[in-house]
Amino acid sequence: MIYLYYFFIFFFGASIGSFLNVLIDRLPQDKKITGRSICDHCHHQLSWYDLIPILSFFLLKGCCRYCRKKISFQYPLVELITGLLFVFTFSLKTVFIKDSLFLRLSLLGIVSCFIVIFFSDVKYHLISDYILWALFCFSLFFHLATNFNLFQLIFIYFFSSIIVAFPIWLIYFLSKEKAMGLGDVYLSAILGFLLGWQKGFLALYLAFVSGGIFGLFLILFGRKKLKSKIAFGPFLVIAALVMLFWGEEILSWIIKFYFYRL
Repeated sequence: MIYLYYFFIFFFGASIGSFLNVLIDRLPQDKKITGRSICDHCHHQLSWYDLIPILSFFLLKGCCRYCRKKISFQYPLVELITGLLFVFTFSLKTVFIKDSLFLRLSLLGIVSCFIVIFFSDVKYHLISDYILWALFCFSLFFHLATNFNLFQLIFIYFFSSIIVAFPIWLIYFLSKEKAMGLGDVYLSAILGFLLGWQKGFLALYLAFVSGGIFGLFLILFGRKKLKSKIAFGPFLVIAALVMLFWGEEILSWIIKFYFYRL
């Protein structure tokens, strides 16, 4: 029964991933998210059997049924990642103060927003305001589900959002939007609200380190030039996921290591 349970969660997550693909492609282009899916090449309306998560892509051998042109591998990849992250979220032994279905659903919402931000920033170098608002709302639900405290929510986490976003805003301001986009500033502010200032700053540190290493490899292998623009949102998302699920353990390890060295 446990395998059937996780299979259902995976299929549900993959189905949500199919909808996330719609958000990834349509929101940055200011297109309506309603309406039937169509082929990117021939614009033929797709039938329901062309849209079975993951399975349809492989049954069609990665090609459109109507024009036989290649289908982007993004679609099954997003569905697979969403399904796996949904299973992970429901199977995780929570480290939070309270555990409830409301908490798990909040986490699923946060994870879904992260997936949209990751792929839309990679593909279009844009982060939709609608997704940022959704991420903020799910972050608010997350705090309400874990430890509802109005004073803490208003003062501590909103203060955290400001101080975590400040370094990104400073880079955005000084570089005149060349090094950072306004979407990165808003995203870092929401991450500060979600994670708090300690885990928020650690997320920024991880994002800068991983982004710097990735950019260096791209330059060394000739894929990018020194002045080329690389999306920073995906590194913020990965770092935020790490700190969201393992932040307490990482903070504890850092504190123990620091005091041991003293």
